[in-house]
Amino acid sequence: MKRLQSLAEAEDLIFNSLGNAIHMATPLGLGKPNQLINQVFDRAARSPQTRLKIFTALSLDFADPASDIEARFLGPFYKRHFGDDYPHLKYVRAVQKNQLPKNISLHEFYFQAGAFLKSYQAQQNYISLNYTHVAPAILQHDINVVVQLISKSAKGPGYSLSCNPDLTLDVIDLYKKHGKSILKIGVVHPDLPYVGGDAEVAEDFFDAILESDEINHQLFALPKTSADEIEHMIGFYASHLVKDGGTLQIGIGSLSDALVHSTIMRHERNDLYKRIGQQLGLSSVNATDFYREPFKTGLYGTSEMLMDGFMHLRKAGILIREIFDHDEKARRYLHGAFYLGSKDFYAWLRGLKGPDHEGLSMTRVSKINDLYDPHEMALRRQRKDARFFNTCMSVTLLGGAASDTLEDGNVVSGVGGQYNFVAMAHELENAQSILMLRSVREKNGKRFSNIIPMHGQLTIPRHLRDIVITEYGIAFLRGESDETVIQRLIEISDSEFQGELIEWAKKNKKLSVSYELPERAKNNTPAKVKSFIQGFQKEGVFAAFPFGSDYTEEEIAVGKALLKLKHATLGKRIGILLGGLLPSAKSFDRELDRLDLKSPKSVKEIFFQKLVLGALGKIG
Repeated sequence: MKRLQSLAEAEDLIFNSLGNAIHMATPLGLGKPNQLINQVFDRAARSPQTRLKIFTALSLDFADPASDIEARFLGPFYKRHFGDDYPHLKYVRAVQKNQLPKNISLHEFYFQAGAFLKSYQAQQNYISLNYTHVAPAILQHDINVVVQLISKSAKGPGYSLSCNPDLTLDVIDLYKKHGKSILKIGVVHPDLPYVGGDAEVAEDFFDAILESDEINHQLFALPKTSADEIEHMIGFYASHLVKDGGTLQIGIGSLSDALVHSTIMRHERNDLYKRIGQQLGLSSVNATDFYREPFKTGLYGTSEMLMDGFMHLRKAGILIREIFDHDEKARRYLHGAFYLGSKDFYAWLRGLKGPDHEGLSMTRVSKINDLYDPHEMALRRQRKDARFFNTCMSVTLLGGAASDTLEDGNVVSGVGGQYNFVAMAHELENAQSILMLRSVREKNGKRFSNIIPMHGQLTIPRHLRDIVITEYGIAFLRGESDETVIQRLIEISDSEFQGELIEWAKKNKKLSVSYELPERAKNNTPAKVKSFIQGFQKEGVFAAFPFGSDYTEEEIAVGKALLKLKHATLGKRIGILLGGLLPSAKSFDRELDRLDLKSPKSVKEIFFQKLVLGALGKIG
């Protein structure tokens, strides 16, 4: 094992060892050593005879501001949140502009959502894979070097793969099995949390370890997300499916935050939780389907991705059920394959001690996302009453789900582990696959239903349909006839689209001509949902930022205003501008000061000021 002290040494080692054919794998998400990857990219770009193939996923980046007014808002936030010296991945910037050199190719199996919709280079080289099938694909593509961030133990000579043991462990084992060599380079980041379990490895796991003062940039941290009334309603419904003593998998994003928020409310403010459910009419639902009581036994978490939600559940005393890990010979309350979250989440991981630290294990994705393991029967027993929560973009009336790809074949994100967990829900006893989605999306001022007749790019086929949740309720679909599935999905659709969905189903003879929409489903409107949720916000629940915000109060207000402007039609923007020209009863000096528009110095700045004032006035 070689010890390297500079990025230049690591770069030279790669090129001297592999020559002109560098097939480099690097972890999805947080575990990429951006600086080393950038140096390899630059050197290959200068050497047309070098063939560089990059195999990865979820290449994290934050977009440059698209306008002067966005720069005024985002610039200071980026500086505060990501630091002055965050090393953007150069291959990301190149592929977004379709400017990858001819001798360099990028192959991702999961995109940062929406990041590459305009990149034909990324779209053409996307590889659609289940998460559990990635390691064999890496072998198939003859990858010859893996580079990743690692954490150094403060107590001894060991290291941790930390945020990304997910594929590295499986890949190395697979290469050994096939007698193939692969160069393994670990790059120590001083702030990367040291996490135990299978992620802990000896130094001879690597061929080289780079430890240098050059590696000191801030870790990529996700800004804490907001949750609106629609998302809170979905999360509240979903929280009723979580069974005490069970197993939990959740993803990331505002819907997951809303689910965690309501689950904690159920545990800590149970009287209020039940009162809200009663007003929704949930108290009459069969108790075998819904769960309303606080947690006594608690939950065990097993999730490909660990994020802030698990931290909040642990702090709330909910994530406390432990299982015995036969591989690690230890008791665990949480298993994860990779992690990604906020600055607070990373600080929590760094500060874990005693049972909180010992009970959390980062491990290989094959152990998390499937059951085909030497200890399969133990895994089945441990994952009792499992609830696998995922999000999707749209659901067809026959129960299929599109989660990653548009109708025209362009990829938004990727399959990831969603199919793995949906299939596992059908394999495990008393397990459920729960897909959550907003019933409607908006684009250019127009509304579109996310429950649709058909879709040509399904992530989850109809024969694996189980449970779907929108802001209008829960549809139990498993084992039901097509007609019943159609009825239940229409009944949790937005009222604006129910008529055309019924018409399609009847026209295609999948729904009886005598079917009539029940009265309880005839007022599925966003106004009703918003009014219901807002009615309880005064009691300290369903907050816009349920777990706090990385933005200041002024930034939150400005962000809402800019979002309103972004989605407004030309006519509405003119109206907003005119509103900004009128005297306001409320002062927005602090918001204007945040954008450096309190005292405009040019006609352009005066225009921006009035536009922002008008938008701020609209949002109150």
